[in-house]
Amino acid sequence: MHDDTALTIGRVKRVLEERIRPAIHSASVPLFIEAHELPGEPISPTDGLALEFAPAQLGAPWGAAWGTTWFRLTGQVPAEWAGRRVEALIDLGFDVNMTGFQCEALAYLPDGTPVKSLNPRNQWVPIADAAEGEELVEFFLEAASNPVLLDYHPFLPTQEGDILTSSKDKLYRARRMDLAVFEPEVFELALDLEVLFELQAELPATSPRRMRILQALDNALDELDLQRIVETASDARAQLVEVLDSPADASAHRISAIGHAHIDSAWLWPLRETVRKVARTSSSMTALLEEQPDFKYGMSSAQQYAWLKEHRPEVFERVKAAVAEGRFLPLGGMWVESDTVMPTGESLVRQFSHGQRFFEREFGIRSKGVWLPDSFGYSPALPQLMRRAGFEWFFTQKISWNQQNVFPHHTFLWEGIDGSQMFTHFPPMDTYNSQLSGMEVAKASRQFKENRVATRSIAPVGWGDGGGGTTREMVGRAARMKDLEGSAKVEWEHPDTFFDAAKAELPNPAVWVGELYLELHRGTLTSQHGTKSRHRWAEHALVEAELWATTDAVRNGAAYPQEELDALWQQVLLHEFHDILPGTSIAWVHREAVSVLEDVISRARAISAAARASLAGAGERELVFSPVSVAGPAPLGATVAAAAPEAVTLEDSGDGIVLANGLVTLRISNEGLVVSAVDHATGREAVAEGKAANLLQLHQDFPNMWDAWDIDRYYRNRVTDLRETTGISSRIVDGAAEVVIERAFSQSTITQTLTLAPGSRTLHIVNDIDWHETEKLLKLAFPLDVQAAHTEAETQFGYQSRVTHTNTSWEAAKFETSMHRWVMVREDDFGVALVNDSIYGYDTTRDVDGDSVTTTVRLSLLRAPRFPDPDSDHGRHVIATGMVIGAGPAEATRAGIELNAPATVVRGGQDVAPLVTVQGKGIIVSGVKMADDGSGDVIVRVYESLGRRTTGTITADFQHSELREVSLIEDPLEDARTGGELRLRPFEVRTVRIVR
Repeated sequence: MHDDTALTIGRVKRVLEERIRPAIHSASVPLFIEAHELPGEPISPTDGLALEFAPAQLGAPWGAAWGTTWFRLTGQVPAEWAGRRVEALIDLGFDVNMTGFQCEALAYLPDGTPVKSLNPRNQWVPIADAAEGEELVEFFLEAASNPVLLDYHPFLPTQEGDILTSSKDKLYRARRMDLAVFEPEVFELALDLEVLFELQAELPATSPRRMRILQALDNALDELDLQRIVETASDARAQLVEVLDSPADASAHRISAIGHAHIDSAWLWPLRETVRKVARTSSSMTALLEEQPDFKYGMSSAQQYAWLKEHRPEVFERVKAAVAEGRFLPLGGMWVESDTVMPTGESLVRQFSHGQRFFEREFGIRSKGVWLPDSFGYSPALPQLMRRAGFEWFFTQKISWNQQNVFPHHTFLWEGIDGSQMFTHFPPMDTYNSQLSGMEVAKASRQFKENRVATRSIAPVGWGDGGGGTTREMVGRAARMKDLEGSAKVEWEHPDTFFDAAKAELPNPAVWVGELYLELHRGTLTSQHGTKSRHRWAEHALVEAELWATTDAVRNGAAYPQEELDALWQQVLLHEFHDILPGTSIAWVHREAVSVLEDVISRARAISAAARASLAGAGERELVFSPVSVAGPAPLGATVAAAAPEAVTLEDSGDGIVLANGLVTLRISNEGLVVSAVDHATGREAVAEGKAANLLQLHQDFPNMWDAWDIDRYYRNRVTDLRETTGISSRIVDGAAEVVIERAFSQSTITQTLTLAPGSRTLHIVNDIDWHETEKLLKLAFPLDVQAAHTEAETQFGYQSRVTHTNTSWEAAKFETSMHRWVMVREDDFGVALVNDSIYGYDTTRDVDGDSVTTTVRLSLLRAPRFPDPDSDHGRHVIATGMVIGAGPAEATRAGIELNAPATVVRGGQDVAPLVTVQGKGIIVSGVKMADDGSGDVIVRVYESLGRRTTGTITADFQHSELREVSLIEDPLEDARTGGELRLRPFEVRTVRIVR
């Protein structure tokens, strides 16, 4: 028999594309078009429906960037269409390859009922399942003219990313606005052919199954009259019944599909547009649920549900009804799909608590798992936090984006820094936007790493990032692949169902220990410092506000501002979304983020100031309010200011400046570089011989793609050391030695203020930078005379160790890594830590000179990518850093805390006893607050910070009945520990409820 495979493939492709799909809608008539373009921001649907409309022409330009045009469409169903399904076909100027990234619309009935969304892959609106004929049709479109920013030539700088700079030119021309007859049998034929055609492409070239499918496809097209497709579609479908009914192999991979849209809470669109994206997608998904009884749809992010409730209550009610039916599934249990690398531990706790509280309050449910498909790497503290918040599983797929190494598991246990383990799954499709194509389904089956011992994986199905969700075509594909020979078995399932089955069939999964490092998007630790700095300061300001407001409430009976604190936290949590805090959104998003977070900081500090004033009372004594405690008796209250320790000396030696305070001696060269830093206790020199610390280095930074996201390894090949100064001065200020160094380079300037205070081992370095670079990366280098096998960098509730060598490709890929408030290198008896108040990225190299091995640590200060914000970080930035000489984990932790949460001096007349006192080596109080449930109980969270077992006590200095351990989100625990005794494992977090 001759091989006609290529002929059949070409035949099916052309007939399907050029004849069958266009015939899904047969007869059509045009709609009458009226429009009203808004002059400014979006308005409510009620106001939109009440607008005055003017006639508009099909094909006329509409919609400037970020604008809104309301369309009123009217028409009449022809009498001869009686009994037929009628739909409106709307093409607003769509590009099918830009779903979620260009214009979109939401259709409304005249009474304000939302119908469904319109986007490039979903261009229809239902009018009548069975038309009566001659009925009048009227509906409205709220159309958003969002500009395409990630175009066919991606990553080009553009001013379209901010309404303040975007063009006023109209971007789109509508191509079609018609009523049309929907032909269901042609639609089903198209899906039959598509599924089989894609399946055969994945089968072995000459396998019997593939050959049978190809013959069936030929047979079907032989029966199809291309001039009478509607009339002959059923005959064609009959030729496909046998191959579609052939069941899957007993050992076929099982795919648990879940409808999905992954709506980025902000990215290439502002937050206000995400509100509408959520409304559009949710309207379509609730409509699809009504039409497709087997379909299930999942949406994460309590914030997105809250937006619906506030701004689109008519959509929220439909969602709420579908949630009650168990088919619209709130996923993830978090306020947003946040970054997990940079937020503090307290922030991640609030992500869980605010997310779960919202889901329980609105829907009466809790999420069992954490759903984070797209965040840029995952902190090794996360397994413990998920476990202690009550979660049972974790889902992501982002690690499949690794540049170099292929992750060895898809279903496994992930172990964190404290030893906690979380059952985890990565979908082997390597996507969170599956279309259930034959290629994707085959890839899942073929790539699944656990094929020897397990049978199933998850597929999030739908158009995502910019929303859109699942389509009826995807649902149709799933129905055909439920039990189809040669394919994996596909079934719509709740992720909880999948994880229960996966755990049952894989009782002893492999274990991955430590961070889930993404070998990509390393620049997200540095991009948009304006957003990052305000976020860090807001986190600390809110924790401090809770402490003093709680103290004031317990001591003085003051009202605790729970509602305001919740609102402020939710703003911070929103801006932890994985395209906001990482610095990868458009200029509009970051402009607003800085403004919102500055308001949070101001309001949180006002809460603290009012509470401190109330506690201190009238008087002129200087009282020191310390907002945090570090290992040992915990102040968490106010004490009288202590006397200063030994004075600092400052000497100009001719070839530089010498600073000393009895603990350390530092030499600053005439170039403003630290050429010596000696620890008096050990006699050790911290700076590598012949090298200089505090060296600013400027790199060219032009990655291959993903500008704001990526730093590519070759950036190191070109570097400029910034040694020239425009001025150096020194003085004693308030007992501290201060050296001011001024530099100018390229288009920017920097003033560094180096300060050594009495009694301090830390050389504080404040970098005041006026930054106007493009495609540059600014580093601050510290070559240290320390032979370090590891770096230790703070993460949530502890620190993580990373080797300094590059023996394997896994270590070599980590050429830019994360920290929180400090990073440290050390030998057994000596270490040096670098602390900061607002940055997250650093790199480490081992330097060999003869027999000597030293370690260079460089802090990443600023970047200047040009996409998606062409003016990223231009302007002034103040970045506080510090070099702690003679440090271990305890000293690094203390210095990092003191830099980020300094004590405040208040004048008053009365001592303020601490609410709680914690004793125990390495035990840190992370937060003190009133309980979320409004009971008046006090919540105290502590953690072990040094990576060792410890014991201690927690004592409450107010009337109470019990101290009882609770979950991270303050739920009761079975067999909860009671009393004030603390026994903590390395990096263990403990939350205690003090019952009043």
